[in-house]
Amino acid sequence: MLDDVVIRKVRDPYGWLSNMSPHPVGLWRTAEHAFQALRFADTSDVRRRIMDASSPMTAKKIAKEHASEMIVPPRSARDVASMRRILGLKLEQHPLLLEALRATGNRRIVEDCTARASDSGLFWGAALQSDGTWQGTNMLGALWMELRSAALAKQLSLL
Repeated sequence: MLDDVVIRKVRDPYGWLSNMSPHPVGLWRTAEHAFQALRFADTSDVRRRIMDASSPMTAKKIAKEHASEMIVPPRSARDVASMRRILGLKLEQHPLLLEALRATGNRRIVEDCTARASDSGLFWGAALQSDGTWQGTNMLGALWMELRSAALAKQLSLL
């Protein structure tokens, strides 16, 4: 835990790893906007509403309100693939973030969902336990570590 890279709030040192960080991804205001939108059909009015959302939390709220219209089930393999793609695009479009990710070395990356340890929270993140361990799938952290490994391998191949 002590040496972990922990994602909590956007204003924290590793807040840029959050989908809520103010880094546009393609035409989307944030990674969260893009991620939520990809759960809906291309022609869905919900997608347009998500695109127009003033904040990532509003985008998430709109998606939750229209969960019955999602064509990509939350936490499915396709949902995870969408997240991987969005995180990759975020790194491509913001080279300083790629450098910051490489700088985390081989440290574990964890999205701290201790305050919201729901099914979704424990899938995308993990909750800190009283013994100092993390409980949860931590898929967001796993994806960031996967992308970091690929980026470090690519960097080494260029040397």
